[in-house]
Amino acid sequence: MNHPFIRNEREERLFALADGLANRMKKQAAQYDQTGDFPFQHYEWLKESGYTALSVPKEYGGEALTLTELVLIQETLAQGDPATAFGVGWHLGILMDLSVRREWPEAIFKKVCEAVVQKGELINRAMTEPATGSPTRGGKPVTTARRSGDEWVLNGRKTFTTLSPIADRFIVSATIANTDEVAGFLVDRRAPGLSFDKTWDTLAMRATRSDDLVLEEVHLPADAKVETFGKGSELPPAWLLHIPACYLGIALSARHDVIRFAESYQPNSLGHPIKDVPRVRDYVGEIELELIKARHTLYSVARWWDEAEDRRSEMGPELAAAKTIVLEAVHRVVARAMRIVGGQSLYKALPFERYYRDVVAGLFNPPTDDSVLTMLAARAFGD
Repeated sequence: MNHPFIRNEREERLFALADGLANRMKKQAAQYDQTGDFPFQHYEWLKESGYTALSVPKEYGGEALTLTELVLIQETLAQGDPATAFGVGWHLGILMDLSVRREWPEAIFKKVCEAVVQKGELINRAMTEPATGSPTRGGKPVTTARRSGDEWVLNGRKTFTTLSPIADRFIVSATIANTDEVAGFLVDRRAPGLSFDKTWDTLAMRATRSDDLVLEEVHLPADAKVETFGKGSELPPAWLLHIPACYLGIALSARHDVIRFAESYQPNSLGHPIKDVPRVRDYVGEIELELIKARHTLYSVARWWDEAEDRRSEMGPELAAAKTIVLEAVHRVVARAMRIVGGQSLYKALPFERYYRDVVAGLFNPPTDDSVLTMLAARAFGD
């Protein structure tokens, strides 16, 4: 086995699938980052391999990924192209979450799953808005849904809509007009009145193309309302561990690349490669320590979720803390790698500056550090 956390043949098979895809994607990742173009070819490979159907329940043709398996394959895929891994992670995670909660009308959920398996369709949530910021902070959507006869009519704008160039369906959060109710609506990208504003010109994760989704008098059937927020399961969003798994993959790439660099780079002031310089070895030791902490935390929390179904409702703080612990670790890993490489790490000819930019994006993915600390303090004080 090539991965220290693999426990069985199924995990070995899933790892091999993700690793093979990562090796294909790695050759083009820097180019997509530089141009900001969406990696359509990468998603064709994902669909052809069956990767995009892995978290669909078995009764609908998928493999019913566990949370541990999701972490494993996403950490692996991100070592090839973090932007692609981050994008498909939302799709896989959402299907996993819907499978666990089973709060949608089953006929609609079945239809979505079968489209994923048979047609390679992709899905994502559209939650964030310019006026409300992250939905995890509880802001009420400015996007509205009003009832018109047998239809719903949606108007609004969503930001950070990852997979905007390719997703077939979006779960759009909206406030029901003249009420305090917030609901999720299943919207087809081909719906009249739905468009995308190409706003995604960013420092990091450029190839995710997380552009704005715009809804102008989008008419939907009555059954498009698939969920009501605050009235379903109280299970914490374990599927969001796909986020730290992706950034952990970036840190593992930085570790691999900096070790190869230290083994081969020998300035003329030394009679040996820099791997034998005591300070470099200290930095590498720190990198190893951070990765041990991050990986053991992430995998142990994921396995706890998988194995202790009766305690899942209690796991919100651990799930949130895992993200914070991993993101702090990956920042230190990439920073140490750049110190080892020195000024050369700033050149785009090497991957380190891209790793550095990409891990910065993790600071703004949910849950944010301040909300995690608030949650942990609340539990400590018994609030």
